[in-house]
Amino acid sequence: MTSFLAGVRSPLWVSRIVLLVGAVSLLSAYLPAIAVRTRLVHEVVPPSFPAAATTGGAAIGVLLILLSRGLRRGKARAWTVALLLTCLAGAIHVLRGLQVEQAALCGLFVVQLVAARKSFTARPDPLSLRRMLSVVTVGPVLAVGLGWLWLSLSRDGQAVGTSSGDRLAQAVLGLVGVSGPVTFTDPHAQVVAAVGLAVLGVAVVLLAVVVGLAPPDGPHPMTASEHTALRALLDEWGWVDSLGYFATRDDRAVVFSHTGRSAVSYRVIGGVSFSAGDPIGHPDDWPQAVAAWLEETRSYGWAPANLGCSERGAEIYHRAGLDVLEVGDEAVLHTSDFSLEGRAMRSVRQAVARAQRAGLAASVERVSTLPVELREELRTHAIEWRDGAIERGFAMALGRFGQERDDAGVVVLARDTAGEVRGFLSFVPWGDDGISLDLMRRSPDAVNGVVELMVTTLLADVEQLGITKVSLNFAAFRSVFDRGERIGAGPVLKAWRAILIWASRFAQIEALYRSNVKYRPEWVPRYLVYGDVADLPRVASAVLRAEALVVAPQWYRRLSRKPSRAGAVEEIPALQAGTEPVVRDDAQSST
Repeated sequence: MTSFLAGVRSPLWVSRIVLLVGAVSLLSAYLPAIAVRTRLVHEVVPPSFPAAATTGGAAIGVLLILLSRGLRRGKARAWTVALLLTCLAGAIHVLRGLQVEQAALCGLFVVQLVAARKSFTARPDPLSLRRMLSVVTVGPVLAVGLGWLWLSLSRDGQAVGTSSGDRLAQAVLGLVGVSGPVTFTDPHAQVVAAVGLAVLGVAVVLLAVVVGLAPPDGPHPMTASEHTALRALLDEWGWVDSLGYFATRDDRAVVFSHTGRSAVSYRVIGGVSFSAGDPIGHPDDWPQAVAAWLEETRSYGWAPANLGCSERGAEIYHRAGLDVLEVGDEAVLHTSDFSLEGRAMRSVRQAVARAQRAGLAASVERVSTLPVELREELRTHAIEWRDGAIERGFAMALGRFGQERDDAGVVVLARDTAGEVRGFLSFVPWGDDGISLDLMRRSPDAVNGVVELMVTTLLADVEQLGITKVSLNFAAFRSVFDRGERIGAGPVLKAWRAILIWASRFAQIEALYRSNVKYRPEWVPRYLVYGDVADLPRVASAVLRAEALVVAPQWYRRLSRKPSRAGAVEEIPALQAGTEPVVRDDAQSST
C-alpha cells in the first residue's frame, strides 16, 4: 500500500492525472450541460458567469494539458500553477451548470497535489525568448480556435445565415473586446459571447505575462573565466578524447567538478540537458564532474543525455545510474598504418587518380598560417557549399571556422590548375598529436575524387606537423551495415539494415558509413547515454534538434534569436566570423 501511494504521488503519475483533468475540463466546456442544473445556476448568478465559465474552463483545460509536461519533470512552479488552476476549474464546473462529477474529480486531484508536494522541487527553466514567442504566436491562434468552436456549437441567439467565417472573425475580434460581424437576435446571447471571448483573451495575456516573468535562471554560455579554465583542461587532457575540443562550442554551457579537475559541457534543448563526448579533464575525476552535472540537471527537472561518449566515458555515466546504448562508431586513421597499396584500397586509388587527372592538387596547412583573405574565402565557401540553410552538427562540429583561438587546427585545401579552391577539410586539435574532422566541403561542380585526394594527401603529409592520428566522420549504426550485408545475416538484422537504408534518403546515414569504410579505419564505438526509457522520445528529439537534422523555419529562428550581448551567441546558423573568443562575462542566462 505504501509503495502504491508513493507511486501515485510521483511526478509521472501526477502529470498523467493532470492531463486527464485538463482533457475533462476542455471537453466539459463544449458538452451540453444538464438543463435542470443550468436553470438552478442561472437563478443564483448573473447570466454572464456561465459564459465566462465555459470559455474559461476550455482555457484552463488547455493550460493543464500543457502543464502536465512540467509536472512530469517535477517543476515546483508547475505544481503551484496546477494547484491554482485545478481549484479554479472545480469552481468553474459548478458555475457552468453544477457539473459536480467534474468538480469532484478536481477536488480529488487537489488532494493528490497537496500530498505530492515534496516530489516537486525542480527550479524553473531559464528565461526563454523562444518560449515567449511560442506563447505570443500559438496562444492567440489556439484561443481563436476555442472561441470559434464555442460559437459554432452554441448558436442560440445568432441570426439565421451566420457563416463559419463570421464566427471566426467574431472570435478574433472578441479576444480584444471588439464586436465582430455576427448579428445576435438576443441581447443576452451577445453579452454571453462578448464575456466568453474576453475571458479567452485575458487567459492568453496572463499566460504570456507568466512566461515573460520567468527568472533568468539556469545555465549560461561560458564566461571568460570558464572558457579559460576549460582551455586549460584541454591543453593538459585533450588527448584523451577526439571530441574534447568541440566542448568549446559557443552554444554550450559547462559545469565543473568540485575539484575543478574535470568538467562536462552541455546544452539544454527541450528539457534535455544534452552533453556530448567524454568529460573534459583528468579521467580519475570524471565521476565528480558527471555527479555535478547530474545534480544541476535534477535540480531543474531536465532529462540527462549524452551523445558520442567513448566506452570509458559510458562506463562512468553508467555507474552514475544512467543507461547506455551503442549508436555507432568513429573512424580513426593512424598515419603509420595507412597505405594506398592493396586490392582493398583500389577504389580510393582510382578516385585520387581521377582528381589528379582533372588537375587538382591538395596541400596541408595549419590554420595559423592561413592569410586573413583566404580564411574569409573558405568561410564563404563553407556556407555556399553547405547542404542546408543551417550548420549541422553538435557532438562533432565546432560551428565556427578560421578564428584566432582555433589556430592550432589543420586545413587541407584542394585547388585546381588556376589556383581556385575546389574543396577543403577542417580539423580541430586532438591533443598534441591528433586531429578531429570538423568540416568537409567540396564545390558542387568539383570532380568526384576531390575528398579522397584531400584525405590521402593529409595522411601522407600530416606527420610533418607532428600528427599521428586522424578522426574522421561518425558512422551511425555502423555495425548494422557491416554485419547486415554479410552472408548469413539474420532476418532481424537485415530488416534493421533495410530501415536504415530507407532513412538514409533523409539523413545520409549509409553515405557516411560508405565514405569512411573505404579508408579501412579503426572503428571506435560511441554511445548514447540517457536517464530513463520514458525519456527516450524527448532525448531523440533533442539529438535531432542539436544536430540540426530537424530545423525550425527560418522566420522562427530569426525572430527567436536573441541579440548578441558581449559576444553571446544563441545559435549557429552559419560559420561565425571574427577573431576574438565569443564568450560572456555576465551570468545572464540565454539557454
